Amino acid sequence: MTFADTVAGLGARALRTRAVVRAPIGLYRAGLGFLFGRRMLMLEHIGRTSGARRYVVLEVVDRPAPGEFVIVSGFGTRAQWYRNIEAEPAVRVWVGLRRAVPAAAVAMDAAASGVALEQYRRTHPRAWRNLRAMIERATGAPVDTLPMVRLRLH
Repeated sequence: MTFADTVAGLGARALRTRAVVRAPIGLYRAGLGFLFGRRMLMLEHIGRTSGARRYVVLEVVDRPAPGEFVIVSGFGTRAQWYRNIEAEPAVRVWVGLRRAVPAAAVAMDAAASGVALEQYRRTHPRAWRNLRAMIERATGAPVDTLPMVRLRLH
């Protein structure tokens, strides 16, 4: 087993561990989201069944224009946050020093998602290799494409 395999295995285990995945949420809510840099944000979405506010920290794969972010669903369209934004696209975003900014979330079609993913692969090749390996380990399925969502801040 290589070092990369070990890292992918640990990352996959972390992605399946609720406490680890949710740990950054407290930092964002405390106003410390800037610690995660420009490639992460926290998304507040509304539960499609419960109506409760839900939070998830996600990777930003692109910033196509000022006030716009493209985020990726590593667990595909079955991720709870993804299903929630399909039902209710009005969300709020924490990014950098900005907190609870109203935004609209729009799922991108497969072609646009593919273009965004290819650009991410070219721009961040090492991050993509690591992310892909972790997602494949966590889901048990190969990653050829991933659904993307465009966030437009109001």
